[in-house]
Amino acid sequence: MNIRELIAAARITERQVRYLISEGFMPPPEGGRANATYGETHLAAIHRYNRLRDLGFPPAAIKLMLEAKEGIPFPVTADVTLIIAPGLLNSGTDPDPIISAVRSLLNEILKESPDADRKPDASA
Repeated sequence: MNIRELIAAARITERQVRYLISEGFMPPPEGGRANATYGETHLAAIHRYNRLRDLGFPPAAIKLMLEAKEGIPFPVTADVTLIIAPGLLNSGTDPDPIISAVRSLLNEILKESPDADRKPDASA
């Protein structure tokens, strides 16, 4: 698709596309300047960037996330931090199965042990 088709599909301006390319949030187009073509990779990069912005991440934080090699830490609570593989941000993967798996895992880990209600023995 050309730049006009991309901005129509993504619902952003041409200036925003140029910004995302110049800042490294999306790859440059194929075919050079005169015959520039964009594809699903470009559209996915725009959606990823917009989604992270909508979640409240500033551009500098998004850049760090996309460049992370060991994973991106997301604090869930004071005691739990979730590390997301950087490739997952680029994948377009449906998050619902991941959220369900994490929720199940946390429920299993955080289940009260049978001894949790017992008070410590004062004689010990």
